[in-house]
Amino acid sequence: MPNTYTQIYIQIVFAVKGRQSLISKNNREELHKYISGIVQKRNHKLLSVFCMPDHTHLLVGLKPSQSISELVRDIKAGSSGFINEKKWVMGKFSWQEGYGAFSYSKNQLNNVVNYIQNQEEHHHKKSFKEEYYNFLNEFEVDYNEAYLFEWIT
Repeated sequence: MPNTYTQIYIQIVFAVKGRQSLISKNNREELHKYISGIVQKRNHKLLSVFCMPDHTHLLVGLKPSQSISELVRDIKAGSSGFINEKKWVMGKFSWQEGYGAFSYSKNQLNNVVNYIQNQEEHHHKKSFKEEYYNFLNEFEVDYNEAYLFEWIT
């Protein structure tokens, strides 16, 4: 009987609502584990995750049984509920609407994992806004600036 075989690697990027710096270093590891659990429960493979105070990067080996938008919805809903339950922030935590999703080949994975794991160092040189525009331009994504993340100026 024929089967379905895929190899789909996607880097997903999304931001904290209002681009506030609400994810503390103290809670980062626990949040990474929680997000990993969400990804695994949906039968995908989490290759890397790193939460900066105001945005998150993930690299996922995606199964075609769930769309990227459904996975992102589940990650955002689950992790924001988790953060609120833990009362890590005053008021209600939420993610901004929207996300970026960028595909990679297997031979690029080590570089992407290293990039994600070195986010703190990377952002000493480049802002999240610059980083995100670079992704959009590098991957030749058509976009309307009016519908990008809220940027802190």
